[in-house]
Amino acid sequence: MTPSERRSEILHLLCKRRHETAINLSAELGVSERTIRADLVILSCYYPIQVVRGRFGGGIHLPDWFHMESRTLSSKQQVLLMKVRKTLSGDDLQVMNSILAQFALYWEYR
Repeated sequence: MTPSERRSEILHLLCKRRHETAINLSAELGVSERTIRADLVILSCYYPIQVVRGRFGGGIHLPDWFHMESRTLSSKQQVLLMKVRKTLSGDDLQVMNSILAQFALYWEYR
């Protein structure tokens, strides 16, 4: 599993569960707690993820009001679209940029 796929899986798990701990996510995804925490730093730049410290009530929370509106691209899909994007120009390039901006988990204009 690539880092992008792992982050996507973390987000999908949080959308289902709304609350989880880093230790549970690390065990489920087969990575260290430190890796999960690094992923959460990145994810929190894009999504309203709240990390609360503490033994009681602590953990990783996703607010009840937040729901994923659309599916995200897998890393393989995103790589393919980035390759195709290099061959485009004009309106086609703008459309491809909008697709990537809307559906890619992490993307910035390059």
